[in-house]
Amino acid sequence: MGKFHPNVDKYVVSRVRALESILLDRGILPADAVDRIVQMYESDTGPQYGARAVAKAWTNPTFKRRLLTNSTAALSELGLEYDQLIVVENTDAVHNLVVCTLCSCYPWPVLGFPPNWYKSPAYRARAVSEPRALLKELGLEVPSEREIRVWDSSSEMRYMVLPQKPDGVDGFTEERLLPLITRDSLIGVATPLPAGGA
Repeated sequence: MGKFHPNVDKYVVSRVRALESILLDRGILPADAVDRIVQMYESDTGPQYGARAVAKAWTNPTFKRRLLTNSTAALSELGLEYDQLIVVENTDAVHNLVVCTLCSCYPWPVLGFPPNWYKSPAYRARAVSEPRALLKELGLEVPSEREIRVWDSSSEMRYMVLPQKPDGVDGFTEERLLPLITRDSLIGVATPLPAGGA
């Protein structure tokens, strides 16, 4: 199992391994196929595309405008063809939070594997009914004067947050900004790491 799902139910793990074994034994699945797919979503694509888009937006105002108005075109500049994404920007006045209230729709190609809590009924319900309290429990205290907007992903459209650039990073290159951008900040349950975290 991938590193983002260390606490998956043992029964589910055994069923997945049995299915994988059958597919391998019958020659339907190449030996390294599952590992390659997991690697792709954990490291090679996934969170890297979202983080790269944010780092570029923080350093390039023209790209930022494109990302916010036509994410498909902006992401294609980074080598990702994905047309089901709207990027919403956090500001001093607005904090954005992404959820899927019906199931767990999530932009895997842009953010990698979803965290387990993202799929939980508690997160899905509370993100809508009491987002400020939920964010506080997750470690993010949003000032009371800042509006919280909740974006409900669906099978037709997914969302990603463009977090506010942390203080003290003016002059940072995209590469230096990348480690500050977390998957959770792209969902809206956290802010980017501080400049000293790079």
